[in-house]
Amino acid sequence: MKIKQLSVFLENKAGRLSEVSDILGGAGINMTAFSVADTSDFGILRAIVSQPEEALQLLKNAGYAVSLTDVICIKCPNTPGSLAKALHVLNAGNVQIEYMYAFSMGEIAQVVIRPADIANCERALETHGIELVSSDKLYSL
Repeated sequence: MKIKQLSVFLENKAGRLSEVSDILGGAGINMTAFSVADTSDFGILRAIVSQPEEALQLLKNAGYAVSLTDVICIKCPNTPGSLAKALHVLNAGNVQIEYMYAFSMGEIAQVVIRPADIANCERALETHGIELVSSDKLYSL
């Protein structure tokens, strides 16, 4: 179950992240999860948003370098060792992970994964009964 993730390249200047959140919020687009990675010159905002196609167009129109990337999301218990079990499954399936980030809500954690090969990743997870989260469910959290 592929999920569209918004990736926004930001100059490493004060207020840039605020501008993006203003644009999205002003359009009624919710950020369910996000991660920010930075270097001395720029940052990358990776976000799961409620309306990814609309967010892409809004940010492009505002002059941002932005793209949509396919990721997957798994649901696992928010308990010690649960993520390790999922990662062992991926390792055994020869799934290369480019990056990942997570958030938890009570007893459940949602883990967003960007694998090098999405189909292989999905097969490995589904074979071992690890629950994939649909885009509809994730976008509406």
